[in-house]
Amino acid sequence: MLSKKPQMILIDVDGTMVDSVPDLAFCVDEMMQTLGREPRGEEQVRDWVGNGVERLVRRALIGQLDGEPDEADFDRAYPVFLDLYADNTSRRSLLYPGVREGLDFLKAAGYALGCVTNKAGRFTLPLLKDLGIYDAFAIVISGDTLEYRKPHPAPLLHAAEFFKLDPAQALMVGDSISDVKAARAAGFMIACVPYGYNHGEDIRGAKPDLLIDTLADLKTELEQAA
Repeated sequence: MLSKKPQMILIDVDGTMVDSVPDLAFCVDEMMQTLGREPRGEEQVRDWVGNGVERLVRRALIGQLDGEPDEADFDRAYPVFLDLYADNTSRRSLLYPGVREGLDFLKAAGYALGCVTNKAGRFTLPLLKDLGIYDAFAIVISGDTLEYRKPHPAPLLHAAEFFKLDPAQALMVGDSISDVKAARAAGFMIACVPYGYNHGEDIRGAKPDLLIDTLADLKTELEQAA
């Protein structure tokens, strides 16, 4: 349960509002085949998403979450992935259930809304526009907007400054330990959804302030908050 009602709400993209894995997995597999290697498949890619596409490519090359590929391999693979993803940013990606309803409620209720993601701006903006949710946000902070990205608190604090609000009046909504760490470091409240990308780990273990089944469930929680 939230300790108080926020005035500003920031929402993550991948794994929170958008299931982008189908497009990312397609691009990973096409990249691997272009390199003459076996595809990785959607199930594995789902566990690797959440820290930006550069990290995803590195994980795909070595076939695991931690570690580094040969830099020559990465230098060859990364441009291939970027070209593929530029053409496949939103072809297979879908909004999670409750996202549109949740955003409609938050906007109608007058909350200051922002989007904070580690996805690069060249992919974030087309994705949000193609899925029809870009206009819900007064500010969109992508992974390359600032010098730092989540789990660093800078993107969240930048949004608080944009809205001229105290971080203690703000709520971050995400799906991963990166979102929780960023929120804690910035002095935000943090709510998480259980269905997203947290490298196969249950997000409950990160002890968010609130767990919601869908973004639409924020309505009840916010109405109950003091």
